[in-house]
Amino acid sequence: MILQALKEYYDRKVADPDSDIAHEGFERKQIPFLIVIDKNGTFINLEDTREIVGKKAIAKTFLVPRSKSRSGSRSYETTFLLWDHIGYLFQYPEDDKKAKNQHQTWLRALTELPDELKTNQGISAIIKFYESSGIEQVKKHPLWVECTKALSCNMTFKLAGEVMPIPCSLVVQEYVSKTAQSYPENIEGEQEEKVFGRCLVTGEFAEISRVHSDTRISKDSKKLVGFQKNSGYDSYGKEQGYNAPVGKAAEFAYTTALNTLLKSSSRMLVGDAVTVFWSEKKRSEFVEQFTYFFNEPPPDNPDRGVDAVKSLFKSLETGALYAKDDQKFYVLGLAPNNARIAIRFWIVDTIASMAKKIAQHFADLQIVHGPRDRDVFSLFRLLISISIMGKSENIPPNLAGETMRAILQGLPYPQTFLQAAVRRIRAEHEITYIRAALIKACINRISRYKNSSIKEELKMSLDENNTNIGYRLGRLFAALEKIQKDANPGINATIRDRFYGAASSTPVIVFGNLMRLKNHHLAKFGNPGHRVFFEKLLGGIMEGIDAKTAFPSHLSLDDQGRFAIGYYHQMQDFFIKKSDKNESKQKGGNNEQSN
Repeated sequence: MILQALKEYYDRKVADPDSDIAHEGFERKQIPFLIVIDKNGTFINLEDTREIVGKKAIAKTFLVPRSKSRSGSRSYETTFLLWDHIGYLFQYPEDDKKAKNQHQTWLRALTELPDELKTNQGISAIIKFYESSGIEQVKKHPLWVECTKALSCNMTFKLAGEVMPIPCSLVVQEYVSKTAQSYPENIEGEQEEKVFGRCLVTGEFAEISRVHSDTRISKDSKKLVGFQKNSGYDSYGKEQGYNAPVGKAAEFAYTTALNTLLKSSSRMLVGDAVTVFWSEKKRSEFVEQFTYFFNEPPPDNPDRGVDAVKSLFKSLETGALYAKDDQKFYVLGLAPNNARIAIRFWIVDTIASMAKKIAQHFADLQIVHGPRDRDVFSLFRLLISISIMGKSENIPPNLAGETMRAILQGLPYPQTFLQAAVRRIRAEHEITYIRAALIKACINRISRYKNSSIKEELKMSLDENNTNIGYRLGRLFAALEKIQKDANPGINATIRDRFYGAASSTPVIVFGNLMRLKNHHLAKFGNPGHRVFFEKLLGGIMEGIDAKTAFPSHLSLDDQGRFAIGYYHQMQDFFIKKSDKNESKQKGGNNEQSN
């Protein structure tokens, strides 16, 4: 299914005259340096194609003949058509035996080119360049040092006065197009005969690809489909790619499509998973904004994510755009592995359905907050909020990918999320806005998953009708801390700093003492009305608690989360003005009447 979807994407892009996707037999490759020569092979100049983008030097990309797979101890016996890295073209480093073998392979490949290519003026000039010891002239050029600094620096030749490199010439393109289906594979120096079979991707009878091309998703390039040779993966005498037969044309299509997506704006990093996404038929606004829902906003546009989410909600409310788009939408999460690329998640849905699930994710995260807090935060901010010391390297492995899967499939968030959030609060004694939003979302999604009739167990703001023991005790703890603070304005450490962990997990141990201590604090109030307010508040909270189990010996993980939300809601309520409370109640009453 993944390979079929990628091939369909490739076919659609090839049919688009405005697309720059590589056709069969070619690939787009960054070539940092071009060796400029004349028609006699005389060295003219060393041209640097790189441009500074931000703080990085980005090389220009050219459409060149496709690279081949090369691995093993004899990988040096394989070179590319008229371009390759500095080891092949210039035997660099000079004292490296492997580079010497690579250079000999490059020179031999030039002599073995067919006559239709050798007679071309540009290719003839390349052969003359090596015959006239042009290598020494290149190494004297001031830019040569820059070439040697680049890791596996790709290089090729260009005729003086021409715009494009020689491998991009029309004669080379025609030759590659004609022979794209007949390139022999070279695996560790072994010449393989063609094998034909039924392609699993297209269902057609085709020449089967034994080794699939690499895909770069990190510093190293790996294969999406691959089998180790002589490692127990051979079946019925079939080795490597013959175990899962994919035609060469289909293999080129899916690998080119994946590499194109990885270099496009349809790519984002979710934890350790490189995520690509695309639509079935056409580019849509949803595809354009997909990264905005999850990525950090850029410094020059901090409201980008907020605007995207607002647009999403508005579209679903009005029934326009996303709500009516029934074309398929694909999301593929990949992560590097030792031998090949690991698939973290693969999700297929319609744009309309996926838009609703993303909107539900942001709706679940909505909770009362201060005026300076953002209404929307990225997936990265969620992950950072529960990591030790707020560092990205401390985010639990695979959590980002599992959370992304939960969001896009409408499932409960990973239990690890709730556990980590509760642990961080207990360790740091701080219930931040983002942690409270996360815990609320975790619990609501679990409740909804278990019982679809429960739309929202925990509300956005204080819910005085919620009788859950964890939620009530959280409210009670917040009220007791507020009493302590008001009675002792200059206090440094409150009961939250000393007793939060025990109060939220084993309430029976601390709440008896805290309830007795609160009488001492209430006696300090000079304003009788202030004291009466808190006595009524405490009485209201305790009314919703079963007298037999007032302070249970233990709270479950979910109830510890509800404890945190009860505490957060109650604390936020203390800072809301009376006029705002009355307005909120009036709105709630009007909504009930309208319903």
